[in-house]
Amino acid sequence: MKILIVDDNPTNVIIIREILKKENYRDIVTASSAMEMFEILGIGGESDELRPRPSDIDLILLDMMMPEMDGIEACSIVQKFENLKDIPIIMVTAIGDSKKLAEALDAGASDYVTKPINKVELMARIRLALRLKQEKDWHKERDQRIQDELKLAAMVQSAVLSPAIDDPLFQVNAIYKPSFELAGDLYSWYPLGDGRYGVILLDMMGHGISSSLFTMFIASVLKDTVTTYVDPEKVIQELNRRFNQLNLGKQLVQYYFTAIYLVVDTRKKRIDYVNAGHPPALFFREDGSITTFDSVCCPVGLFDKMDIEPQTIHYEGEGHIALYTDGLTEAVPGDQEDQLEFLKEQLKGQHLWNEPLMQTLFFDDEIPQERDDDKCLVWITLSEGAEAE
Repeated sequence: MKILIVDDNPTNVIIIREILKKENYRDIVTASSAMEMFEILGIGGESDELRPRPSDIDLILLDMMMPEMDGIEACSIVQKFENLKDIPIIMVTAIGDSKKLAEALDAGASDYVTKPINKVELMARIRLALRLKQEKDWHKERDQRIQDELKLAAMVQSAVLSPAIDDPLFQVNAIYKPSFELAGDLYSWYPLGDGRYGVILLDMMGHGISSSLFTMFIASVLKDTVTTYVDPEKVIQELNRRFNQLNLGKQLVQYYFTAIYLVVDTRKKRIDYVNAGHPPALFFREDGSITTFDSVCCPVGLFDKMDIEPQTIHYEGEGHIALYTDGLTEAVPGDQEDQLEFLKEQLKGQHLWNEPLMQTLFFDDEIPQERDDDKCLVWITLSEGAEAE
């Protein structure tokens, strides 16, 4: 442990240093002024601006009354720097003024001792301050490890998201902005052969590690489920079965997810879909009309069995489909009807994907948000294709 003694009185420095040495604290540094303390702590530079540099000081014993700058002002300056504010500062003072002592504590001091120095009291306060600092350092190291692991997990989670598809008859793109490093939204799409494509967007209940783990579980079974069952009703039923196999019934929190899954047949100009409690997708047709995918069943994971009514939509010519999670609409003021009308107005027009425009409209946080949530937009472009078989 490295202790810094700051006092303009050499006698006081000698007394405190000897007390510390007898208690086997031998890594001791001294300073005779606040400015000298700043230099030791790595504050200061060529200009008048105070700049922090790494410091190995574990505790500061700071005299309250010093020329040029007193201990209270010096303490408040140290607290401005993130890498120094956790260093415990014990004020050493001959002043019995309770207002001054309160001012010192408000400035960031963790404790104080009065002169003449009482050896037993001084060592007790030093041991307490160092013990608290060790606990803080342990928590900071643990939190940093957790943050590093979360960043790695976020990279893995991002890697499972499907890349864009740019086929002659079918293009699909997405923008995803999680509210936390780990989130609960997931999108994926798969070519199914014969001009068909399966597209799914889901939103896991909640946020954070638990929701992201459930999302990753769904991601792990999604490709096999979609390519094996294909049909929207069967795919959603299978995902419900798989999710319920996790045996979450005894949990205090009921986990579930909303999802919209559709199969686009570009040759037959047909879209089959199931909407499991998800916000309605919007289909912008070539003639300017808008079809909403608003026929819904219950979310996935709430019940052992789901009562599903799959829907079919036929189309002609070109168009585009917008799938989104509720974080996109909740960023818009007003009720659900107002939010849906806003989306329709903003998403209508050209069918080709325009990522810079979508980024500006929905993902640059210029729209006031009522709460923080994941935001995701999936855009499917349907181009002019072959005649129906």
